[in-house]
Amino acid sequence: MEPDASLPIRRLPPWLKVRAPGGEGYLRVKGLLRRATLHTVCEEAACPNIGECFQGGTATFLILGNVCTRACRFCAIRSGRPEPVDPEEALHVAETVALLGLRHAVITSVTRDDLLDGGAAVFAEAIHQVRHLSPSTAVEVLIPDLQGDWQALAVITDAGPDILNHNVETVCRLYRRVRPQAIYERSLALLRTAKEQRPDMLTKSGLMLGLGEEPSEMRQVFLDLRAAGCDILTLGQYLRPSARQLPVARFYPPEEFEKFGQEAQAMGFRHVESGPLVRSSYRAARQTEGVFTTGA
Repeated sequence: MEPDASLPIRRLPPWLKVRAPGGEGYLRVKGLLRRATLHTVCEEAACPNIGECFQGGTATFLILGNVCTRACRFCAIRSGRPEPVDPEEALHVAETVALLGLRHAVITSVTRDDLLDGGAAVFAEAIHQVRHLSPSTAVEVLIPDLQGDWQALAVITDAGPDILNHNVETVCRLYRRVRPQAIYERSLALLRTAKEQRPDMLTKSGLMLGLGEEPSEMRQVFLDLRAAGCDILTLGQYLRPSARQLPVARFYPPEEFEKFGQEAQAMGFRHVESGPLVRSSYRAARQTEGVFTTGA
């Protein structure tokens, strides 16, 4: 069943309610970001975990501006014609990572189909700058599909991120509805190619639940990701940011997330993070700690 965009926003169940953001740590992170003129996906995508993450002194950096060239129907980030790339953006990200003392930095971006390399060079520069200023910090990048340009992908993988993340977001059947400018097979190919380019690098992907998918379709995504060599999987509840985006078809309770997580883990992922409030970058350091420690 595909969701009907005309439906009103549904009331959240109790397990999805979070405290309003605030506190000294929250304000400190927000102030550092504003002074560095940086964007975060936490703010732009209206993440429900922003209060916890900012209060804990961490954030997911959003590079290449804050305007996306695509219009995915689940996302709150503004779409349209982006501004030119800020040549100092990568340095500002690295400086803020150092000021926050992050042991695990996550860098993502809007999709920039207007750029010849999709923004790959800026990702690479951000990785290099973080390595220079914070050599002990693990670097995770969450990248767009680069329109299938594997040379651009190599620019990023050659820069040496510890984790390369690319979210498939939903099941194959719902792509035209949810991600009309993306291709399911292309996203799988990106993860497979990234692993071929850098076999020692961890790869990661995420899936939203609640857009009308069937359990059998989700399990097929798990199998497809494993076949692409994906190491880490995140499963979280889709939440409708506003009336402009697709409505929630179903709210999954925590016990169902636990069940799906166990099924995915049994398929061979090195780590699975599954829960209603899980997002790709939520507690990202914890997601990879066990993998780095065991070398599994």
